[in-house]
Amino acid sequence: MTDDVGERLRSLRKLRGISQRELAKQCGVTHSSLSLIEQGKVSPSVSSLKKILNAFAISVGDFFTMDLDNQEQIFYSPDDLVDIGSDNITLKLVGANRPNRGLAFMIEHYPPGTDTGQEMIAHHGEEAGVVLEGEIELTVGSSVRRLGPGESYYFKTNVPHRFRNIGDVGCKIVSCATPGQAF
Repeated sequence: MTDDVGERLRSLRKLRGISQRELAKQCGVTHSSLSLIEQGKVSPSVSSLKKILNAFAISVGDFFTMDLDNQEQIFYSPDDLVDIGSDNITLKLVGANRPNRGLAFMIEHYPPGTDTGQEMIAHHGEEAGVVLEGEIELTVGSSVRRLGPGESYYFKTNVPHRFRNIGDVGCKIVSCATPGQAF
């Protein structure tokens, strides 16, 4: 159990980006004591552990139950983004590997002449986006509008909708939709 406390403490400290010396100073424990605890050579008393955990503002119960090993990915390079698009439309999904995603955040590219299809899309949730480059014709129910750079939209996705690039240049959009499942 001593090793487990030390490993958990080291993982938590690194997760929070705090050095051993800084943590020792914040919680009033000597640097050498903290080092020995993290190495599993010394078992801290409950009061010492509470003192250390106060620096992180977490309880002893949370310390032993939080998942420190399976931290979700936070940062993504362009190569990490999964393309869920089709028919020459690129829909790069950020965080495709995150379980139980609460939203679908995408970078969309519509080459000239592309269209999400004659059949309008409808699903549960909401969607919002902003046009970065080019123009897109967006149909939501009976409303139709051609949007250009800087213009944005927000609608309930149970209303049938469609995206079409009827211009001569590609259109780039950053969008977010709920729920997080890819449509």
